[in-house]
Amino acid sequence: MTFLNPLLLLGALGIALPIVAHLLNRFEVRRTDWAAMRFLNRSVRVRSRQIKLRDLLLLMLRCLALLLLVFALARPASTGSSWLPGERRAGVVIAVDASFSMGQGTDGATRFDEALKRIEVIRSRIHPGDPVTLVRLGDDARVVRRNMAYDPDRFDEALRELAPGPGTLELGSAPKRLATLVADMEAPQKEVYLITDSQAGDWKHPSAQLREALADLGSQSQVFVIPVPGLGANLAVTDLELVSGVLRKGTTARYQATVRNFGPAPVSNVAVDCRVDDVRIDSKTIPGINPGASETVSLFVPFHNAGATRITAQVRGDTLEADNVRRAVAVVRDRVSVLCVDGSSGDAGRLVVAALMAQADGGQGEDYVVRAIPWLSLPAENLDEVDVIVFADVPEITAEQAAQLERFVRQGNGLVWFAGDNVKPAAWNERAASGPHPLLPALIGRRIVTSDALGVGKPLDPEMPDHTVCMPLLSLPEDLFSETLFLRQFEVEPRPSAFPLLRLAGSGLPVLLEHSLGRGQVFMFTTTADTEWNNMALTPVFPLVLQQIVTYLSGREFERPRTVGDSLTLTYIEQPDASDAVFDTPSGEIITVPVREAGGQFVALLEKAPEAGYYTARVSVQSPGLPVAVNVDPRESDVACLPVAELRANLESLGLDVAASDAELAAAIESTRTGRSAWRVFMIAALAFLVFEALFADHLLNRGRRKSQEISVTPEPQNA
Repeated sequence: MTFLNPLLLLGALGIALPIVAHLLNRFEVRRTDWAAMRFLNRSVRVRSRQIKLRDLLLLMLRCLALLLLVFALARPASTGSSWLPGERRAGVVIAVDASFSMGQGTDGATRFDEALKRIEVIRSRIHPGDPVTLVRLGDDARVVRRNMAYDPDRFDEALRELAPGPGTLELGSAPKRLATLVADMEAPQKEVYLITDSQAGDWKHPSAQLREALADLGSQSQVFVIPVPGLGANLAVTDLELVSGVLRKGTTARYQATVRNFGPAPVSNVAVDCRVDDVRIDSKTIPGINPGASETVSLFVPFHNAGATRITAQVRGDTLEADNVRRAVAVVRDRVSVLCVDGSSGDAGRLVVAALMAQADGGQGEDYVVRAIPWLSLPAENLDEVDVIVFADVPEITAEQAAQLERFVRQGNGLVWFAGDNVKPAAWNERAASGPHPLLPALIGRRIVTSDALGVGKPLDPEMPDHTVCMPLLSLPEDLFSETLFLRQFEVEPRPSAFPLLRLAGSGLPVLLEHSLGRGQVFMFTTTADTEWNNMALTPVFPLVLQQIVTYLSGREFERPRTVGDSLTLTYIEQPDASDAVFDTPSGEIITVPVREAGGQFVALLEKAPEAGYYTARVSVQSPGLPVAVNVDPRESDVACLPVAELRANLESLGLDVAASDAELAAAIESTRTGRSAWRVFMIAALAFLVFEALFADHLLNRGRRKSQEISVTPEPQNA
């Protein structure tokens, strides 16, 4: 037997109170100065033994009632077989998977609906007053109710707050959170019910850390894993990327949507719609997608107006709606201006302009301007009218120019830097590659030769990261990479914030690096823009990369889609007038975020995007806003459920119960719930003894009064 409130057993010391009162009462002296006292004394002497026995019986009843009351308040309980009487009760933690895969279903019946049916089986075995904790599992474990004394109406109210969300199931962190909730619960037996669709991606190969956490949870409570069934078929739009085109008014850009078939069977005639600001402007059909395969489709988006544009790709007719949509934002400009600052004899600037003007939609005009100037003319330029600056073999810049360029990038513009023979590494390192927030993504080292003994340069590595700038290159034939040869480059030391995009085959030396600075980005080529150190400018690689970089840099931070749970930021170069920024969520909620200084700039940070859709970020409630696209994480889109037999095999060594049906769940609860709570029995017994003692004492008191009355009316004997 155990006690849930063992410290209250100290209250048993109170049993001494009636004993002390009894002992003190024995020594109480009563004086009555009246003649008839001799008759009372005679009666007391006759009944003294009866009084002592009666008082002792009352004392025992009072002590026993007090002792039973203390036991009831200490809440005695037992597990397993025990002599202790009581009800079979337990404290219950119900954790429901509410990731977006639980929304899959047909004819209005989803996996989450099945989970609610399992909860009905559990609640039918919960007694009123039992502690119940309800947890919603997703990208975090949100406690809906904690240690709630079970009441059917309140429990129904809590269930109405549950629904599948747009997040993924972070299974790795869930057991530790549940263990904390179990430890805070007072109950003779503790039970945890984990209701999930048991996706194969989560449960097929559980990590050692997850297994250890589940085993620890099982040591503190009886754990039931309850899988709910679901179809494995699912289509998802996993990506929506800008492939080509410049984001300016009057042009048409090509976007590429990627659709993946996560199901076990091929799918044919997949319709993909493209919407711009909720108006359908393009529609394509994918003839077929094999199981586990992805197919891409090109969607053409015309930009008739300048400003922020919402772009959506969506598949039709799928059973899981959350991942049928992929969102993006394009900030379209009236014009895009590129300034090439040439530090060479003029060849680098000419090649850069030619590469950027190799557009399929026409040459230079008012809406797209590319200019090349000598580097000595840079101080005379008004950078407020420029979107992207390209430095080609520029020897050095002054400290004032470095500060001006840093401000230029932080405001959301772009910078591209090319190496060359004229570059002075020491000057660039001192003014643009050092300090806590450098302009360039790497320190410049010595010039190295990358060609072999025969003078043949090294080609680009065909393995590239999944980055917007690299996407056009992935569609090129591999032999073009072998034809793009590099003879020389600078050795560089990348900053921690730098991200290498292109490397040399074999050596892995970086050719192109990127890093963020404020709201803008900087790209750094460790080789030249002309043909002195490579032949890149003579191949299709150069215009494709340069055009994609300009398109990427001429955007704004709002164009880059986020995922549910990611942070959303608004950055400012100078301190804004308002102390708070505002984020409008897709559901219409307004979230106010304070503006703080960080890293030499002012930032408003919404730590976690709670839902998918288009947010609107504003510097204040009254100011105009810009949209931010937030999508679901496609990792959750693989909705295939692990077979129950395999799930049992994976969890067998951990001591967890797997109940796949209502009958199995009911039987498992009945067979494992052995905990008994006896506080009600002791409380009822204590009250019964108190009532009996009170009635008995009242009876004795009335009896004593009657005896006294009989003595008082007895006539005094006459003297002869």
